[in-house]
Amino acid sequence: MNIFDKKEHWETIYKTKDLKDVSWYQETPKVSLDFIEYFKIPKTAKIIDIGGGDSYLVDHLLDLGYKDITILDISETAIQKAKERLGNRANDVKWIIDDIANFSPQETYDLWHDRAAFHFLNDQKEINHYIDSIQKGIHSGGALIIGTFSEKGPKKCSGIPITRYSEESLDTTFNGYFEKMKCTYIDHETPFETVQNFIFCSFKKL
Repeated sequence: MNIFDKKEHWETIYKTKDLKDVSWYQETPKVSLDFIEYFKIPKTAKIIDIGGGDSYLVDHLLDLGYKDITILDISETAIQKAKERLGNRANDVKWIIDDIANFSPQETYDLWHDRAAFHFLNDQKEINHYIDSIQKGIHSGGALIIGTFSEKGPKKCSGIPITRYSEESLDTTFNGYFEKMKCTYIDHETPFETVQNFIFCSFKKL
C-alpha cells in the first residue's frame, strides 16, 4: 500500500506546472485584498499567508507598502519560484517551508490569511491543530481571513479530497475564540475556464 506523501505531491505539481496552469491562479487576489482593506490593516501589521507559496498576494502586499510579511508553504519549489519572481524584494519577506497540518507559530500575527489551504485538512486532528495554531498565532483583536471551497465547490483539488464549508460551518469551526465579521461567496474562474465556488470569511480574534 502506497503512503501518500503530501510534500512530494506538491513539489511535483510546482516542478511540472507553470503558475498560470494551475486552477488556483489569480493575477490579482481581489477578494483577499478587499478583506484586508475592510479590516484597515495597518502597513506595520505582521501578516502571515498560509499556503501562499507562489501566490501573487505577496507582490500586492509589498506594492501596498506592507513591511512584515511571512509566507508559509509546504513546497520549497513554490517558494523558490516566488523568490525568483520577486527578485531583491524577496529579501523583505520571511519564508517558511512547512506543512500547515504540523506548523506551530513562533510569532503572533495581526493578520492570518489563508486562501485554499485549510480545506485540504480532512483529518479532525489536523483541523484541531490548525485551530490551536490560530488561537496561539493571532493577536487579540487580530484578523483571520480564510477562503475555502464552498458546499457548491469541487470535492477534490489537484487529486486530493478536500473539506467543503459553508458560512455557518466556518463560523462553527472558529466559534469561541473568533467573532465572525463578514463572509462572501465568490465564483473563481480557473485558467481552464471552469468555475469554482468559494466561501471567504473574516473573523476577529476575541
